[in-house]
Amino acid sequence: MKHLATIISLLALSACQADETISGYADPAATYVLEQINGTAFKARATIQFPEEGRISGEAPCNIYSGSQTAPYPWFAPGPMMSTKRACPDLAAESLYFEALSEMTLAEVSGNLLILTNDSGNEMLFRAR
Repeated sequence: MKHLATIISLLALSACQADETISGYADPAATYVLEQINGTAFKARATIQFPEEGRISGEAPCNIYSGSQTAPYPWFAPGPMMSTKRACPDLAAESLYFEALSEMTLAEVSGNLLILTNDSGNEMLFRAR
């Protein structure tokens, strides 16, 4: 019986661990809208959200997407993305968005700002709306 109590205590403690991914630091109800890539205004609309631990989702200029992101904060490593396959006039902007997003390796959440960067000096600036 003593061992059972120890096992139950350990299980309870593991269930209480904080989310160490970006979703534990970003507002899960916020929609972050992309404003800039490498200091240049992004004219199309693209968003990212962190709805639950280890998940990202959003809207690219043409399609909605979702995927995993399980790296501990401040690291950022989006996993395989799933997206709809709709065509639209902003496909070039969508390609730019997904390419830039896949290259990001660090995240910083500060108030309503989300900044994604990488070691090459590339940056994506999002603002919560």
